[in-house]
Amino acid sequence: MENPAKGANDGGWNPYLAGALSGLVSVISVGVAGQFLGASTTFVRAAGMVEKVIAPEHMSQLDYFIKTAPKIDWQWMFVVGIFIGALIASLTSGSFRWQALPDMWQERFGSNSRGKRALFAFSGGTVAMFGARLADG
Repeated sequence: MENPAKGANDGGWNPYLAGALSGLVSVISVGVAGQFLGASTTFVRAAGMVEKVIAPEHMSQLDYFIKTAPKIDWQWMFVVGIFIGALIASLTSGSFRWQALPDMWQERFGSNSRGKRALFAFSGGTVAMFGARLADG
């Protein structure tokens, strides 16, 4: 089986069609809801919802959550919709598969590098989240 990253057809959606549809959804979102697509605060608010259950007295003292109470809003639903939409797209295209390590990662680092992959993914997510919060978005 050829590597999809190298241009082989993996049965997935045409990237130009998917990109055009994403752009259309973005324009419709601004026109209908007055909101740009984004989810920069979703995970922070989700963590706040969990903390509200576990330690409500601590959460009620945090400045961020005093200004912005954690709730299920359009961004939260957007993230859920991304997951559901991606699942439907992969199932309908026949490209769905469980895979712990992407083929390109295995080619470069080997098939016994799950810990390294987890560390890099966590580190990258931490840097991205820090940058998003630093930019107030």
